[in-house]
Amino acid sequence: MAGKIPRDFIDDLLSRTDVVDIVDSRVQLKKAGKNYQACCPFHNEKTPSFTVSQEKQFYHCFGCGAHGNAISFLMEFDRMEFVEAIEELAKINGVEVPREKSSGPIVSEQAKQQKHDDFALMEQVTRFFQHQLKHHKNSNNAIEYLKQRGLSGEIVKQWEIGFAPSEWDGVLSKFGTSSDRIQQLLDLKLVTQNDKGKRYDFFRDRIMFPIRDRRGRVVGFGGRVLADGGPKYLNSPETRIFHKGQELFGFYQAKSKLRQLDYVMVVEGYMDVVALSQFDINNATAALGTATTPEHLSLLMRSTSTIVCCYDGDRAGRDAAWRALENALPVLKDGVSMKFLFLPDGEDPDTMVRKVGKDALESMIQKAQPLSHFFYESMLKQYQVGSPEGKLALKTAVKPLIEKVLGDNQRALLEEELAKHTGEYDRFRLQQDIKLANSKSTAASQGSRFQSVAKTEQSPTRMLLRLLLENPHFARECEDVNPTVLTGSGLSGIDLLIEVYRYCNQQQVQSTAQIIEYFRDHPHASVIRKLLIKEQLVSDEDAKKVYQGSFAKLLDWHFDSRIETLLSRARIQKLSEEEKAELTLLMKERKN
Repeated sequence: MAGKIPRDFIDDLLSRTDVVDIVDSRVQLKKAGKNYQACCPFHNEKTPSFTVSQEKQFYHCFGCGAHGNAISFLMEFDRMEFVEAIEELAKINGVEVPREKSSGPIVSEQAKQQKHDDFALMEQVTRFFQHQLKHHKNSNNAIEYLKQRGLSGEIVKQWEIGFAPSEWDGVLSKFGTSSDRIQQLLDLKLVTQNDKGKRYDFFRDRIMFPIRDRRGRVVGFGGRVLADGGPKYLNSPETRIFHKGQELFGFYQAKSKLRQLDYVMVVEGYMDVVALSQFDINNATAALGTATTPEHLSLLMRSTSTIVCCYDGDRAGRDAAWRALENALPVLKDGVSMKFLFLPDGEDPDTMVRKVGKDALESMIQKAQPLSHFFYESMLKQYQVGSPEGKLALKTAVKPLIEKVLGDNQRALLEEELAKHTGEYDRFRLQQDIKLANSKSTAASQGSRFQSVAKTEQSPTRMLLRLLLENPHFARECEDVNPTVLTGSGLSGIDLLIEVYRYCNQQQVQSTAQIIEYFRDHPHASVIRKLLIKEQLVSDEDAKKVYQGSFAKLLDWHFDSRIETLLSRARIQKLSEEEKAELTLLMKERKN
């Protein structure tokens, strides 16, 4: 029985591991000052923006935002699961992975073997469907259909396209050799059972497309109907190894063919992906009978800087595009371009590439509509901005959507466009100019050494947290900085700052890598991620002074807020002796 991997072991493993060695064994790094650089392995770029810090044991790409520690790198680059990445690092360091005894749910060796058996069975069923396409007595219709769609034998083989026999028990009779195996077929939804207990194949008389996950394992199938009746496309239901909101058809193949993806094209159907590959367009992928989810888009954004969503130009296509846009906003990072291509009525990528050819279609892709244009084009169809009321309605509808956007620059772009449509552009530019002037004024008053602080435009809380993430030793070295005194202050983000501070102080944390690992599944892990992907403009020489200065500013805010509260209360009622004493102490501290 294998239990949870102890946290102490993970921390020790990270301290034994040099992230530079792990990355350099897969991506050639070059020394750049005290750090190392390379072109990012997770998106296509010509100028290196991927940096690895030996001191902090942390990698970060300023282009696509990819970041993490040695464990994260193995999970992303080698497509490993978390436990597999731990086991790989343990193997490199020549140590055994210990396991804790746990009263809670644990992953047993039996469960691990079950998963292995599931993938093995799915692979066998894939081969079975391929064999049936060649040899089944009723496969002629399937072969003829594929020929009519213009697919070559080579492409059919490349995509492992098969045929689900028309019999009710083709898969069941072939693989249901025992009660345990039959149950496995039911669990993986290859076989289904009706209310009367009758069991039969889930896919029958369909052209079959195996769905591979990002590690290349078959996790499900998509089946295209041949005869009339039933849904045109039928996907595997959710199972213990298949979650359609997280998988994309063709993504594994695209990454295998093209490690660097200039762009990824998101299309609606399996046949579109396959047909495009026949025309040597190998970077297309398709959602699996569901809207393009935030998980899909996050996965793509780690692999490319440009995502082109291609849909039919009809109402259904534009509705699907809007759903994709809404799902993209919370994960839309700076440095990522999302575009929308709407094809003429009656066309899809499959028919379009055959009609106009690869070069013409790629030219259309290059001219695809940017997200901001599609965003406001859609909104302006709903709200008429020819009146003050219409402008207000547009602003009311758009503001909550813009606030969801992850990237600061992406958000600013949409805000600027909104200002143009509502007639507030001059005011918007004035506000930006005032903000910039105040930023420069603050920098000038604090001296050139603090100029970088003003450029970050981060709150003192975020500044403290960011600097602590990159310099965990500050928690022990800066005795005058103790965020726990701000407990209950109500300041935004203070609880997370205190939690990180306590972890760094109590556990003698040495590197950013350890913090990332400890907070990997924390409810506010996304906040830490967002802070780390922002470019840090505070120099190493200034870091400690800015850290202490940011805390001093927080204390001032806290004192001022509490003093104002007590003074306001004193105006309407008599303060208690404890409150009077607190007010006196706060006034004294504030004066100092």
